[in-house]
Amino acid sequence: MEKTPRPSTERELILFLTRRLLKGTGDNVTPADFRSVRTAIIETYGDNKSPLDRHGLNKIVHSLETALALCDMVSPDRNMVLATLLYGLCTEESLTVEKISEVWGEDVRRLVSGLLKVSTLYGKQGVVKTDNFRRLLMTFAEDIRVIIIMIVERLTLMRAINHHPDEKFVTDTAFEANYLYAPLAHRLGLYKIKSELEDMSLKYTTRETYTKIARELNETKVARDAYIADFIAPLKKRLDATGLKYEIKGRTKSIYSIWNKLRKQQVELSGIYDLFAIRVILDVPLEREKADCWNVYSIVADMYTPNPARMKDWLSIPKSNGYESLHTTVKGPDNKWVEVQIRTKRMDLVAEKGLAAHWKYKGIKSEGDLDTWMNNIRDILETADGPMELMKNFKMDLYDKEVFVFTPRGDLYRLPLGATVLDFAFNIHSKLGCTCVGGKVNGRNRKLNYKLHSGDTVEVTTAPGQVPKQDWLNFVVTSKARNKIKQTINERANRSAELGKELLQRRCKNRKIEIDEGMLMRTIKKMGYRTVTDFYKAIGDELIDVNDVITQYEFIENADKKSEVEKRSAEEFELAESPERNLDSTSDDILIIGDDIKGINYRLSRCCNPIFGDDVFGFVSAEGVIKIHRLDCPNAQHIRYKYPYRVIRTRWSGKVGSRFAATLKIVGNDDLGIVTNITSIINKEKDVTMRNITIDSSDGIFSGFIVVGISDTSALNNLIKKIKTVKGVKDVERSN
Repeated sequence: MEKTPRPSTERELILFLTRRLLKGTGDNVTPADFRSVRTAIIETYGDNKSPLDRHGLNKIVHSLETALALCDMVSPDRNMVLATLLYGLCTEESLTVEKISEVWGEDVRRLVSGLLKVSTLYGKQGVVKTDNFRRLLMTFAEDIRVIIIMIVERLTLMRAINHHPDEKFVTDTAFEANYLYAPLAHRLGLYKIKSELEDMSLKYTTRETYTKIARELNETKVARDAYIADFIAPLKKRLDATGLKYEIKGRTKSIYSIWNKLRKQQVELSGIYDLFAIRVILDVPLEREKADCWNVYSIVADMYTPNPARMKDWLSIPKSNGYESLHTTVKGPDNKWVEVQIRTKRMDLVAEKGLAAHWKYKGIKSEGDLDTWMNNIRDILETADGPMELMKNFKMDLYDKEVFVFTPRGDLYRLPLGATVLDFAFNIHSKLGCTCVGGKVNGRNRKLNYKLHSGDTVEVTTAPGQVPKQDWLNFVVTSKARNKIKQTINERANRSAELGKELLQRRCKNRKIEIDEGMLMRTIKKMGYRTVTDFYKAIGDELIDVNDVITQYEFIENADKKSEVEKRSAEEFELAESPERNLDSTSDDILIIGDDIKGINYRLSRCCNPIFGDDVFGFVSAEGVIKIHRLDCPNAQHIRYKYPYRVIRTRWSGKVGSRFAATLKIVGNDDLGIVTNITSIINKEKDVTMRNITIDSSDGIFSGFIVVGISDTSALNNLIKKIKTVKGVKDVERSN
């Protein structure tokens, strides 16, 4: 808060802010730098004493206040301050980025270019509601300093619009600050900025609620201050006796934080669990930081009863944004809960000014944290599906609870609570995640969805043929894993659709059929597909036969050509006899359809692969072919419900002479020679041939599908019994 009143005129205000900025930048920005910026401002605006933006805010005042807030809350370098002051001038097109490079340096030009990209995205609509959101964040991710400047610029704007007449502009700005800039500030450890943005956002969007909480806090301020003083007094005596250099601060939680607790816990203000917070800040050398913090903790815990469930140790393993502190919640006088935060001056500066504060301490490396943060942002930007998904991921990743796991080499990784083996694999590398089939956790084989615990040592197991599955999205918790899985599944679907499209075009060309797009769309709709991509993907994945598609297409085409023929309802449909099979069919017919009718054109359905001996029924397809389904076919219930008039009673004739394809699903232990034993049994069976075999192994368990050519259900059941006797086989069943 400013101690001196703000000047009443714009000229006096600009001079006032300039003097404060000169003082606040210290040795970072020279007087010569300020003189050159002042010259650029005069050249840009000339005699216009009050250059206003489209919302009526003074541009010069806004730039100065942003630069001043940057100095107060972040500790910026010279180039960040200059870029903040200059980029607004470039929007007037009187100052070019080339001139900025020439006068103030290439780094300032690079920062200004990033800020200009952001400024062009602000149109009439809120930026988070448009596709510009992705482009905005991509600009952010180019240089972390651009992010910091934009966060502070939003803070300055929020401060300036408290009583702005345009209510929609205020509401949109507040919404954007809460959903974009506050989470960004949190990620960078700029907690003071985050809290102020959240408080002002609540104030501008729900002013009555904000005012009510603020009034209640104000009414209890005297009593609260007295309580904090009573809590601190005996603690100071004990700390003074240790000879430590320290200071103690008392505070109340932010209004937004209190509102969140009131909303979640459904309580009154007096019922908030830990409304009070005491901060003990030590002035000790770097090598004694942890030991002295724990020493203070032991004193606090000895004086007041601690709540073990509320103990938070960010000394041993700091947060990903650089935050270090020791938190404990204790029962103070009158049995009220008080949170005590114990940290050093260095840690407090990092907590107040975020990762940027690392730059002020020699020997403290922040590059690793910055690189990790930036890489995380880029991963999200490259793979997320649209602006709202991005916003969800930003909010979702702000975990206070985390787990810490190790690689076999001892490298430490930080993951959100609930992270699985698969999340860990994706966290290391996207390719590792895509091919992951499980992992060894503390030496024991675990599945993909196994939830990790702090201290676990994880070794990822991969397989070359593994690809991301849709069900993986049900258990992963990190946005990186979720977005990469979605991206890979979509890419695979698109490739499969391209393959299906090419296959259909090639088959039509071979049969000299010219595809009409309108007719094809009718065919796609007729076959029950919502999108063209789903249709082509089904062809590419061999879920539908391309010949069936062409038959359906020709059927619709011929129906159009024969529009003069009297239309008949489906209930009146009569089967036309096939020219290839008639009522006097040869004796090798094995199916009797309807009332002892033979010689009908039929086809065994691929969805259930019926074989001789199965209970079956016939279904009249659109092209006039009878498709034979098993009674327990997955599609049987749907067919009987939707098309009862097309279902025809069907039975086997009692004459066997054909081979049918049947698929067996086998699950067992991945023992040496088990597959050889299974195939040996099949090869020894009379009148049974093996057509195809697919085996997959994971975590010591193998599962496989074997397609055999077989005469009837009796032979199939006999084969299943024999395979079950193989050592290591857990289960054998017939698959559709």
